Amino acid sequence: MTDANGNIIATTGIVAGQHNDSYELKQKLKNLFSDMRRCELDYHGAIFNADSAFDTREARKLLWNRGVKPNIPENKRNRKTVKRGRKRHFNRDVYKRRFVSERSFAWIDVFKTLLIRFERKAVYCLGFHHLGFALINLRNTLAKV
Repeated sequence: MTDANGNIIATTGIVAGQHNDSYELKQKLKNLFSDMRRCELDYHGAIFNADSAFDTREARKLLWNRGVKPNIPENKRNRKTVKRGRKRHFNRDVYKRRFVSERSFAWIDVFKTLLIRFERKAVYCLGFHHLGFALINLRNTLAKV
């Protein structure tokens, strides 16, 4: 998860194997919100800007209940028929700003150690990711000075 400036502020753990983006999303969001609360970060009124892979009923409900607006385009494969009732919140202009987060994630691939996982233990891999995140955030901070 990144802020509006591309600084990486939170991450999930390392998952073995190949999984889709919404794998254990509900539990990961719960952990994320508890970590943010523990760090005294205010997330009420924030916008969760994600691509259509994160369009799940559970994720939207969890985000709304925590006071966060989900700005996720509708995934057409999740529905067989048109939904009746209120339209889902989606702002295309805000969605275009997602490029900042995608750019930060692309910077992770610059680090060869993170591109392919060579470590046997997940804790080592996560530690290298945290080092990479710190360097990316440092680069963002120095660029603004």
